[in-house]
Amino acid sequence: MQVIDFRFRPNTQATIDGFTTSTMFKGMFEKIDLSHMKAQTVPEIVEDLKKHSVVKAVITGRDCESTYDAGSNNGGVINFVQSFPDIFIGFVGLDPHKGMKAVKELQDSVQNKGMSGASIDPYLAKIPANDAKYYPLYAKCCELDIPMVISTGPATLVPGAVMEHAAPRFIDSVARDFPELKIVISHGGYPWVQEAIMVAERNYNVFMELSEYEQHPGSEAYVQAANTIIPDKILFASAHPGVDFRQAMNLYNELPFAADVRENIMYNNAAKVLGL
Repeated sequence: MQVIDFRFRPNTQATIDGFTTSTMFKGMFEKIDLSHMKAQTVPEIVEDLKKHSVVKAVITGRDCESTYDAGSNNGGVINFVQSFPDIFIGFVGLDPHKGMKAVKELQDSVQNKGMSGASIDPYLAKIPANDAKYYPLYAKCCELDIPMVISTGPATLVPGAVMEHAAPRFIDSVARDFPELKIVISHGGYPWVQEAIMVAERNYNVFMELSEYEQHPGSEAYVQAANTIIPDKILFASAHPGVDFRQAMNLYNELPFAADVRENIMYNNAAKVLGL
């Protein structure tokens, strides 16, 4: 079975250092067993992906320079995509506090640098997804006909982050205001599991991936929803290298998805979002 991984970052030494030394995520990574996180060259990573039938891997950029002491990593994402455009799909990370500068970066990244989507982190921007500062970015995504990944999740041990800013209910507002915009809820809207499921069900343009939260308390509802009301809405995403993509693939083979639903999750739903 072919696989699209909708949340992947190549485990180069620079990527690993960026995670483990980050002031934002240092506390989170101190709780995680990182023994599996070995640095590789990009060609080695690509070879491993192909060996395991991963035909596309979405790399999301991040820019939260206005709120945290971390500059944009979009340059690195662009380098990955331009080096291996056959397998890597890049989403430009955007800082809503940069206003028109962010809008122009989005347009330039898509039209001139090979990027295929956009990515935001409301809990790192310290404003919810339906804040007016995001709306020019959503409008530009509609104009460019590209999807937007919106990160959710509890922002565990991220200093100064407000968990409420990541709630799926704010994404519901965006989906209604921009029905042409394909939205992917990253990290499953956890811990608002039922809320995220309903946002995906009630909006044609909302999808979600569950990376890192497939086995958290209450997560069995994701599987139930995939097998019943949203078989066309959930995407496979590993969160590699935080979770090794091979380990994540094994987990999805073990979770009790119906066979046709698993095929949708591992490839078909993502292909639809990406327009493949």
